[in-house]
Amino acid sequence: MKPPLIGITTWRVMSESGYPWHAVAEAYVQALAQAGALPVLIPLGLPDEILAPLLARLDGVLFSGGGDIEPEIYGGASRSEVNEVDADRDRLEFELLENLIEHKMPFLGICRGFQVINVGLGGALYADIASERDGANKHDYYPDWPRHHLAHTVEVNPESRLGRIVGSPLLRVNSLHHQGVSRLASGLQATAYSPDGLIEGLELPAHPFGLAVQWHPECLTDQTPMQALFRAFVEAACEG
Repeated sequence: MKPPLIGITTWRVMSESGYPWHAVAEAYVQALAQAGALPVLIPLGLPDEILAPLLARLDGVLFSGGGDIEPEIYGGASRSEVNEVDADRDRLEFELLENLIEHKMPFLGICRGFQVINVGLGGALYADIASERDGANKHDYYPDWPRHHLAHTVEVNPESRLGRIVGSPLLRVNSLHHQGVSRLASGLQATAYSPDGLIEGLELPAHPFGLAVQWHPECLTDQTPMQALFRAFVEAACEG
């Protein structure tokens, strides 16, 4: 079987000399490659008219983690905790999401990608969980913890697509985010929750594969459930 070509969204970083680079964590690339995909990077700065022909050559898209979404997009307050906002990345990823849904192409969202899917379909976020959600547990285990640190459990709906993939109603996961879903988009289903009730998994019903998680499974590929998640995504991309 021909390996599927899966695009990974990227972010901008500035070199020491002030030159902008496109970047993505190697863990995403390795997780997809280990699952049998051919990963490629989707650069920023592309005009909308180029995205359609780009998608026509891909079999799926992984929305990666990274900086925060502009709060004005979902009606959130501008806070000092909001950081690394990139209007061009917001634009490109929302455009990608719209096209992926229209053409029924598989996609997987991780951390920021999880939030992009919710906001792109009309949901809202806590711009900063600790400041805006009473009774919330700590979720921002960075930068002073290893990325594979198992911060808390998530309870997974066994009847959901995610539940069937991971094969367990309870997972231990890492947690590297300070934002989270405050209002789930009407077209989405919540599939997993942290102990404090924060949504940690979501999916788009009736889509061939439209799924997202708030944690970082690419940093936990020594776990069988996380391996299964990437394999399921790659298999869906093959079928598409």
